[in-house]
Amino acid sequence: MTPDLSDLPTYEQLLARTDGPPGSSWYLFGKDDQLGTLNLLRLNSLPAAAAEVRTGEAFALDLPSTAISTSLAPTRSPAEHHIFERTPFHRDEWLDRFYPQYGSQLDGLRHIAHPEHGFYNGADPARLTPGDDLLSIHHLAAVPIAGRAVLLDVDRFLRRAGRPLDQEGGHAVTAEDLENTRKAQDTTVHPGDIVLIRFGWLTWYRESAAEETRANLKHTLVHPGLDQSHDVLAWLWDHRVSLAAADNFAFECWPARPDSPFFTRAEREEGHRDPHSGIMHRALIGLLGMPLGELWDLDALAEACAADGRWSFLLTAAPLSIVGGVGSPANAIALR
Repeated sequence: MTPDLSDLPTYEQLLARTDGPPGSSWYLFGKDDQLGTLNLLRLNSLPAAAAEVRTGEAFALDLPSTAISTSLAPTRSPAEHHIFERTPFHRDEWLDRFYPQYGSQLDGLRHIAHPEHGFYNGADPARLTPGDDLLSIHHLAAVPIAGRAVLLDVDRFLRRAGRPLDQEGGHAVTAEDLENTRKAQDTTVHPGDIVLIRFGWLTWYRESAAEETRANLKHTLVHPGLDQSHDVLAWLWDHRVSLAAADNFAFECWPARPDSPFFTRAEREEGHRDPHSGIMHRALIGLLGMPLGELWDLDALAEACAADGRWSFLLTAAPLSIVGGVGSPANAIALR
């Protein structure tokens, strides 16, 4: 049975749930759901989204494969690209050590679980293997992802407000900052919209960061992003955002703030910590079922939006249709 998307609970009501993990959307889209908040794309009128294309501009939002060097994660490395020929008039290729989430990426619903409640919708972790379709990225590819999107240029707004982000610090962007950016842009977020957030981090990384700083990010990564807070989750859920993406490495600020509400009891009281302790991904992906985009190249799009004051557009994203896949290059395009 198709759920009634017009009558979903508020985030405050999700936190009070007793028929599922508090703060989760589990089972609201069906007990066998594979899409999470991407179900909300059904609220996003594709004809209306197509009408956002007015100036005839298209923007590729994926970085080139060589743009991130060295890796931003100690568990990922650049792909090894090989080219061969059968004849002098032919070329073919293959990739070794290809990490689909190395650059501009889309995190699928297998990517992060909640440490106390598990993977989205109670998925059996034993099935999260290559070739098994449970929470596989190929379900997101098959939707397909296309609809109205909005860019919130937080970096531009805060600069004009005299509060520029410290790109080398873990500045937390609050729900109030998001809402004030939206209002300053005179932008409306419609139910089912895709929301892109520009922190200006890629601009800093490409144009200002010292070579030594970039080289050390793999081990000492610190950057601004969304505040780890229930207010941020409420803003995203109550606006019925179907997918969210940003131009930084982790969408949220990194590392997690010491006062993050997403530390587990054991982490808070007994000091048990791992590299993901306190991160909001646990609630965003594991509980709400919201796919996340990271390292999306938003600079040129932001300049075009600022030039004419129009911050909405048609967006498509085409993750790789790998059965059992965890994440994928985003393959995202904005048309306006």
